[in-house]
Amino acid sequence: MTRARFATFALFLSCAAHAQFVPTRPVELLVHSAPGGGSDVFAKAVVEMAQREGLLAQPMVVVNKTAGASAQAMEYLAAKGSDGHTIAVFTNTWIATPLTRKEATRTVADFTPIVRLVLEPTIAVVRADSPYRSMPDFVAAARKSPGQLKQAGGSATAIESLTGLLVQHATGARWTFITTPAVSDRLKNLVAGNVDIVVPQPQDANEDIAAGRVRAIVAFTEKRLAVMPDLPTIREQGITMPIIANVRGILGPPDMAPDAARYWEDFFARLSRTASWKKYVADNYVEDVFLRGEAMRPFLAEQVDVMRNVLREAGVAAAR
Repeated sequence: MTRARFATFALFLSCAAHAQFVPTRPVELLVHSAPGGGSDVFAKAVVEMAQREGLLAQPMVVVNKTAGASAQAMEYLAAKGSDGHTIAVFTNTWIATPLTRKEATRTVADFTPIVRLVLEPTIAVVRADSPYRSMPDFVAAARKSPGQLKQAGGSATAIESLTGLLVQHATGARWTFITTPAVSDRLKNLVAGNVDIVVPQPQDANEDIAAGRVRAIVAFTEKRLAVMPDLPTIREQGITMPIIANVRGILGPPDMAPDAARYWEDFFARLSRTASWKKYVADNYVEDVFLRGEAMRPFLAEQVDVMRNVLREAGVAAAR
């Protein structure tokens, strides 16, 4: 091989090694919740914003893998290997489930961190005609009739379930948890009188609150929400318990190629600067906590420790 040809060949190899990933087929945005569940709603909002802002040439399709409270979704993502065409929305459930299930084979540490996006506060709502004006009112009723009152929520390791368990652990009250995948169905069941309380994010209940169908009775936050300044926090109501906020972000497969990971980091960085994203944050009462790539690993490790403590406080046995 002549020197000129060798130089050309070396340049080709160098360019190939530094080739930039770009999606060449439809992209799967994986969620662990059913259609209408929190992550499903969030993922569809991301797809809509990306389309509106013209950020992606290929279609982005939401894929629901709902079994095992994120376990199936984690296995599905893990099976993608180095593929850059599948990414997933993770929440606290992805952190809690592996801690509570011996059969779970994956944890968040196994996946490629792409971005942390938002923190979502949590409130409790009851029917507008409910006799419960505060969380202590509800707790008192639950103490009088253990197991009779009902809370609708997602999976057993979802934020609303753990929040309810923390209240019960702190107060000695007991009520029944009814698994209801779609947030809209939880609120419909509340309005219909089938359940007595729901623990949603504010954006999920704002229409029902505005319409006078439900009433917020407490905020599970450190300080009062700017959008609900008259709503007392749980500690203001005399109940001391750990405060947990729902995090939403994006993970990639365990062996995702570095250039693919960088592509998706940049994609969500661009999304976070758009008018659509800023409107979403404002309209949905969430906190923008953007963090990208490897900088997420200490956060995720910290959240595993926090969740293990929360599970212990809630009286849930950890499997690992």
